[in-house]
Amino acid sequence: HTFTSSGTFTANKSGTVDYLVVAGGGGGHGYYAGGGGGAGGLLTSAGFSVAATGLTVTVGAGGAGKSGTGSGNNGANSVFSSVTAIGGGGGGPGNTNSTTGHGSAGGSGGGGGGTQYNNNHLGGAGTAGQGNAGGQGAVNDPQNEVGGGGGGGAGSVGAAATSQATGSFGNGGNGGTGISNSYSGSAVYYAGGGGGGARGSGTSAGTGVHGGGAGGGNGSSSGTSGTANTGGGGGGCDLGTGGSGGSGVVIIRYLT
Repeated sequence: HTFTSSGTFTANKSGTVDYLVVAGGGGGHGYYAGGGGGAGGLLTSAGFSVAATGLTVTVGAGGAGKSGTGSGNNGANSVFSSVTAIGGGGGGPGNTNSTTGHGSAGGSGGGGGGTQYNNNHLGGAGTAGQGNAGGQGAVNDPQNEVGGGGGGGAGSVGAAATSQATGSFGNGGNGGTGISNSYSGSAVYYAGGGGGGARGSGTSAGTGVHGGGAGGGNGSSSGTSGTANTGGGGGGCDLGTGGSGGSGVVIIRYLT
């Protein structure tokens, strides 16, 4: 049973099932090399006991991509019965001298935005057992030529942005990897992080993997959105709108 939207699962008898629950991915940020969105939390287990009653299934939406200042938008939680996967953290904005530049915590954390100031925009924390932290944004010189960190994935942390030599440019960090699962009948990767944005000519935006969206480069280019029903994080970008996170999914299987 694959749920791409919310509903109810009703077993025809008491027994055990296997489940995969993936939350919505966090949105990427689009303000001066914003961070990539973190992947939605991922939970999977075999032998989960169910009764022959209706069980709630909620499929979390991805967080909207962000432009302008302010913290990024987290994805929504996904739920199966008593199991809750936490939505991915939104990416942080660049070019700010405050904690709003940090990535938001979530199932996996969003990446920190790039900054010209002498402070670190950290990646948001992930939720233990569900995902990993986002990557840190780069600190560079007052030209603002910086990159945002990648969002964390279920399989690994997001990569930190790279600061190059003073007067030069910084590149966005890649999103963290997802995890492969075959409950749908074939192997599919879920919950990859979004890539961080980059600012300045000659810079490279971060890559999104396993459902996460790629970051956007110099100018007003937008980040790529995460893939629907994978929980991938949205890509960050520079002076555009970050990519939205991908919606989550709930898959339940059992022997017949």
